[in-house]
Amino acid sequence: MEAQIEAHMDEGLQEGLAGPKQLGRVARMDEAQARYIEIVKATLPRSLSLNGLRVVVDCANGAAYKVAPTALYELGAEVMEIGVSPNGYNINEECGSTHPATLIKAVRDYRADVGIALDGDADRLVICDEKGHVVDGDQIMALIASAWATQGRLTGGGVVATAMSNLGLERFLIERGLTLERTAVGDRYVMARMREGAFNLGGEPSGHIILSDYSTTGDGLIAALQVLAELVRSGKPMSALARQFEPAPQKLENVRFAGGKPLEDPAVKAVIADAEARLNGCGRLLVRASGTEPMIRIMAEGDDEKLVGQLVRDIAGAVRSAAH
Repeated sequence: MEAQIEAHMDEGLQEGLAGPKQLGRVARMDEAQARYIEIVKATLPRSLSLNGLRVVVDCANGAAYKVAPTALYELGAEVMEIGVSPNGYNINEECGSTHPATLIKAVRDYRADVGIALDGDADRLVICDEKGHVVDGDQIMALIASAWATQGRLTGGGVVATAMSNLGLERFLIERGLTLERTAVGDRYVMARMREGAFNLGGEPSGHIILSDYSTTGDGLIAALQVLAELVRSGKPMSALARQFEPAPQKLENVRFAGGKPLEDPAVKAVIADAEARLNGCGRLLVRASGTEPMIRIMAEGDDEKLVGQLVRDIAGAVRSAAH
C-alpha cells in the first residue's frame, strides 16, 4: 500500500483529485484517552493487581505522558512519574527508553520495584530492575514467550525477531522447544511475518514489542503490563526475571561512506567471507547498508568475544578503505 501511494506521488497528484465536497471530515474524539486507558488495563489478567508495586514510569515527554501513569495508578501501582512535562521541544530529551540513565537514577532514588521507560511515540519499552540494571527487548521477549508458552497462550510455535536479536535469545527458545523466526530489520517486517505464521509475539532488541493479541503494532505500555504481570505472578524481584538468558558476545560498528557501494568491493567481500569462515558456524555475522543514511552497519556475535571484536574491526577497516 505504501508503494502504491509513492507511485501515485511520483506520477504527480494533479489528476483525479477529489472535489472539496467529496473530501472526508474530521471528528474529534474527546474521550480517546479514557478509552485507551481502559483497553490497556484490560490486557492485565483480571486475577492480578499491581497493588503494593512501586513503579517508576518515564514517558519521554511524549505521547503517553498522561495515559501511562494513569493506567498504572488505576491498576493499583504506586506510581512515580518522570518525563511527563512536554513543551513541544523536549520529547526524548535526556529521558525515555533512548536515554535510560534518567530512569535508572529515579528507580534508585525512589527505591522502586521496577522502572518502565517508553519512547516519544510510546511504541518502545525498556525495563529497569530494582538494582538499576536495564532489561532490553530480547530479554523482555524471552520473559513473555516463556510465560505465554507455559500458559498455552503463545501461538506460531515461537517468536518473530529481526536479524539484530541476540543469539542467546535463539538458544533460549530452542531449549524450550520454540523457534526464533528472523526478519530484516524493521517492525514492518516483523509484523508481516507474524501475520504469515500466526505468531502473537515479536519484536526488536530496542524494545519495540508487538503483541498481536492486543494491538496491530508495538505498544510499550501494553508490553510493560505483560512484564508486570509476570513480576506479580512470580513474587520474585525484577532482577530475578531480568536475565532470562546469557547474551552471546556481540559487537556493533557503523562506518560512514561518502558515496559508491562499498559492499560490492571485491576486497570487502573477501574479508566478509573470511570472517564467516572464522566463525565456523559458531556465531552470526550481519553486514548491511543502512536504509536511511550513507552508513554500513556491521554486527558480529559468537561465543568467542575476542574473535567477534576482531572480525568487526577487520570488516570495518576494509569498508573504510573501499569507501575512500
